[in-house]
Amino acid sequence: EPAALALAPDRPVAEDEAAAFRAALARRAAHEPFAYIAGRRDFWSLELEVTPSTLIPRPDTETLVEAALALAGPRAAPLEILDLGTGSGAILIALLAELPNAAGFGVDVAPAALEVARRNALRAGVGARARFGISSWWSHVQGAFDLIVSNPPYIPSGEIAGLEADVRDFEPRLALDGGPDGLAAYRAIVSVAAKRLHPGGALLVECGVGQADAVAALITSSGFPRTTITADLAGIPRVVAGLSVT
Repeated sequence: EPAALALAPDRPVAEDEAAAFRAALARRAAHEPFAYIAGRRDFWSLELEVTPSTLIPRPDTETLVEAALALAGPRAAPLEILDLGTGSGAILIALLAELPNAAGFGVDVAPAALEVARRNALRAGVGARARFGISSWWSHVQGAFDLIVSNPPYIPSGEIAGLEADVRDFEPRLALDGGPDGLAAYRAIVSVAAKRLHPGGALLVECGVGQADAVAALITSSGFPRTTITADLAGIPRVVAGLSVT
């Protein structure tokens, strides 16, 4: 740990520590993402466990959390939140950490990812308000929600091979591949979303570079009367929200 090194800079390195360090260097030299080597990633105000069964949370996705909080209304409201394709649970857990009376349901097709999400929710202190389950988008989701959020796969299938090796060879393909045009997951999500929101609720999805207008058009055509687009810190349109009728 950094603090231990600062307090005892002259302490000899044990052989098992040196071996672990050499192994970590070898893994990174083979392009394995540091987050998988360390087993954790900072996101929002959280330190999350990540494994090769989960997408690595990125700062861009914090834009979705910010946009969702802006639409959530009073922080003390007893909201119901759905996270489609929850992965590590990053989005849902960040929202629950900020909304103390909210409860959430995170779904994913990968059982191993759901186990990571459950552990992250417990570690963040929101485990009592978060539940997780297997679902292929809407296949096992019942009921209605105040906020529906998702960071779905949005990279066109033909572009996967050209991604950096860190992403292409290590992060789960199911969390990356958005079909031939990158929009397959959005079509699945918006086909049902408007019917699963309480009055005044909102759907928020992250999208890739250059996709915001197409995603907004899909959301509008699915029955949402209004959409908004939020840019990330780099000025790239990153989050599209569909707003239901109040």
